[in-house]
Amino acid sequence: MTGILHKSFSFWLLPVLSGIFIGTSYIPFPPWASLFCFVPLWLFWQQQTRLKPVLVGGLITSALLTLIGFNWMTYLLHEFAHLPWPLAAVGMLVFALVAHLFVPAAGLLWFLGQKQFNWSKPLSLALMALITCLCEAYSLTLFDWNFGYSWYGASVPVYHWAEIIGFKGLSAATILANLPLYYAWQNRKHRRGKLILSAVCFSFVLLNLGGLRLKQRLLQPDAALTALLVQGSVGHTEKLAAEFGQSYRQEILNRYLSLTANAVQKTSATIDFALWPETAFPSLLGQDFLNHELPQKIFAYLAKAKLPLITGAYGVDEAKELFTNSLFVIDENGRIVEPHYSKTILLAFGEYIPGEDWFPQIRKWLPATGNFARGAGPTQLLTLHDFKMGAQICYESLFPGFSKALADLGAQFIVNTTNDSWYGNWQ
Repeated sequence: MTGILHKSFSFWLLPVLSGIFIGTSYIPFPPWASLFCFVPLWLFWQQQTRLKPVLVGGLITSALLTLIGFNWMTYLLHEFAHLPWPLAAVGMLVFALVAHLFVPAAGLLWFLGQKQFNWSKPLSLALMALITCLCEAYSLTLFDWNFGYSWYGASVPVYHWAEIIGFKGLSAATILANLPLYYAWQNRKHRRGKLILSAVCFSFVLLNLGGLRLKQRLLQPDAALTALLVQGSVGHTEKLAAEFGQSYRQEILNRYLSLTANAVQKTSATIDFALWPETAFPSLLGQDFLNHELPQKIFAYLAKAKLPLITGAYGVDEAKELFTNSLFVIDENGRIVEPHYSKTILLAFGEYIPGEDWFPQIRKWLPATGNFARGAGPTQLLTLHDFKMGAQICYESLFPGFSKALADLGAQFIVNTTNDSWYGNWQ
């Protein structure tokens, strides 16, 4: 029995290695294996004569990279979908199986193409890399990410090339860089392999030097502002109590007001505005709630302090009869400056349930999961005096097209709020 298990593990070892390499090379880890993470899987695919091992190998890699890189989904399902820990763990396993099907899909397309056209080995390897790259670029995922972000997360200068080719282009280049290292591994005992490895290393150094040069060429801003950032570190338990009743609302608001007032007293510079996190204001904001107790309290403080504020808060979409996760501007006179912005790209299982529009029954299974209306996207700017601000909430900043659309509208800068305290010490 031990021998059978050892043989089975040995057979699937290469896909396992790729899953570990990819998962441990994504944020918050450094991209230590990004340039060769697909090599073990591609070696495995090249050895196969049947489709089934190709698909299963790809699924093993995708599942492992998800379990490592997206382990926080377990916490999300527990905290936001309110599932017991055992069910949250099961949900994590299911998510791991379906989250990154671009990997087995790439294996499927490559294998069928190889069987149909009988490509030569060099062409087969090149197309394997290209197909993997294209499948990753056009895959459907709940959480948009790519291999380019890891360089930025680790502050490796090569990420500055995204100024020219974008992060998706940087991601594609990272995947394609696995191809020469595949050849280097295959020829590791020969001079040719060592030359290929040296060429890749030399090119990587040059690209990083080029990245530093690109950084120096970035235009300097023609103006500056001073923003006071306030994080109250309000945990999810307190936020839930505030959302579903009156508990903690006064305490949360008082905490933010106290932190803000203390920071203002200790700051000698002129503050252009204070910035509170996503949903920091523990009640509803908007024109219909101006006379409510908590809005009146914050308006009075800001008017007295002569301090503008940009804060996350819950709003209401009257047409859809749903709450919104919104960003409001309040001027130094304690008046809301419209328009406000409502989050458009919502958090799966936290702010909506994927597939609920087609299968409403899911809502009965997960009744405590948030159900928010989507905003209109990057269609208008927030304003405060002469400032024209692009608004984003949380992981909307991961979508390059979103940021570009705000720039095209004439945004002078982008304001992004998030509330990582929801995740505690998980990550």
